[in-house]
Amino acid sequence: MEFDIGCFEKYRENNRLEVKKAKGGLPVSLWETYSSMSNCHGGTIILGIIEKDDGSFVTTGLKDVEKLKKDFWNTINNNRKVSANLLTDTDIESYEVNNDVILVIRVPRAPREFKPVYINDDLFGGTFRRNGEGDYHCTKSEVRAMLRDQTEETSDMKVLEDFDICDLDMETIRAYRNRHSAYRSEHVWESLPDEEYLERIGAAKKAKSDKKLHPTAAGLLMFGEEYRILYEYPEYFLDYREILDPAIRWTDRLQSSSGDWSGNLFDFFFRVYSKIVKDLKVPFKLEGITRIDDTPVHKALREALANCLVNTDFFVARGIVIKKDADRIIMENPGYIRTGREQMLKGGISDPRNKALMKMFNMIGIGERAGSGVPDIYSVWENQGWEKPIVEEQYNPDRTILSLSFTKKEAEKISGKKQAEKTSRKNKQKKQAEKTSSHGKAAKTGENKRLILKFLAAEGSSKAVDIAAHIGLSPARTRVLLTELGDAGKVCAEGNGRLRRYGLL
Repeated sequence: MEFDIGCFEKYRENNRLEVKKAKGGLPVSLWETYSSMSNCHGGTIILGIIEKDDGSFVTTGLKDVEKLKKDFWNTINNNRKVSANLLTDTDIESYEVNNDVILVIRVPRAPREFKPVYINDDLFGGTFRRNGEGDYHCTKSEVRAMLRDQTEETSDMKVLEDFDICDLDMETIRAYRNRHSAYRSEHVWESLPDEEYLERIGAAKKAKSDKKLHPTAAGLLMFGEEYRILYEYPEYFLDYREILDPAIRWTDRLQSSSGDWSGNLFDFFFRVYSKIVKDLKVPFKLEGITRIDDTPVHKALREALANCLVNTDFFVARGIVIKKDADRIIMENPGYIRTGREQMLKGGISDPRNKALMKMFNMIGIGERAGSGVPDIYSVWENQGWEKPIVEEQYNPDRTILSLSFTKKEAEKISGKKQAEKTSRKNKQKKQAEKTSSHGKAAKTGENKRLILKFLAAEGSSKAVDIAAHIGLSPARTRVLLTELGDAGKVCAEGNGRLRRYGLL
């Protein structure tokens, strides 16, 4: 975040801003915060400040700013203390506020090549991230995920020497080749035998050990059967959920573990794509005598679904989840955003987590515009007059969520008079709400508990922060309700602190 001294009075601590007193020198916790901000979205650390009970800041001042700066640079350049120095001279500045001097340190988001940024020469014990409650120790799985993303050769290029080409589903391979042939008729690879064809598209590769052709991880994900994919990726799971009628739990559901279809990425993509576009309105348009049913919205949804699959970290829990209801589609995939959320929204840089998978989708005309996918989606939604898409990035476990609403934006701003009337109505409603009886409060509490139980039934074991985000309550209030549900014998808890998870009894 950019620090503006003119806005000092408005600042409050959040996951991008941390203040520290630093009266006796550089605080030990400074380096934990540096690590956590580097491994998330970046942020700003201000020394010479304390936070009051109401969240506002009070300056305490710094005695010797130049010595603090010197100590800071000496420490951050000591790789036994900090694994990577991401800062330049312009990232540290001193300001005078209320006759006190403060020191502002801007911490950038670390490029994936430098992650994880850790401290005290301790990879697993000294890696931190930010959440709503401050800095937290990364789990070993989070650290391993960042290590996997360091290299240019993505994990889906790995040769799986314990698998043979015959372990792939030939029916899926034929379907893929048919689509490739339709998209690029008379391609030079069209007449190749299956094994050579798979090698050319990156689905197979010769192992150094036996010089024989084996599937790559991408080939297994794209063309394997679910039970075989689980040998390499124990957390692999694909889930499509459709709830068009609130009275019915699932209008339609497709899971990779059902056993009545292959469960691989290729089949999942086309099965799910046909479901999410079936209700789209298609204008009548002819090209020659052929009707064209493909619209910018169709293309945007293909791009979004392909992005979801090729950017998944298949080693991370909870799997890919696509949700469709009457006015919204939500696409969730394990894995943080490799380029960062801000860069992803700008576009122009393509850095997929699974490059071999992306190549295979590109070859059948899906996601072929590298680096422009998400901005294109935003542009299409803007042209349709729909609410702006929302991209969220969650940690512990890493997860990326894209929400695509089909709800129209408000056509025009409410006039001053209408706004005043609206404000007046809200004030009346607020006063009425304050008069609500304890019976009404109990009913609201009961409804929130019902939503918690419904979420746990659908999602399984979950953390309080995930449950809170889903039902729209604060984590603190959600924990109170979970405790009451536990006392009632409906919910059980496992683990301690931030690792505690709740599930149905």
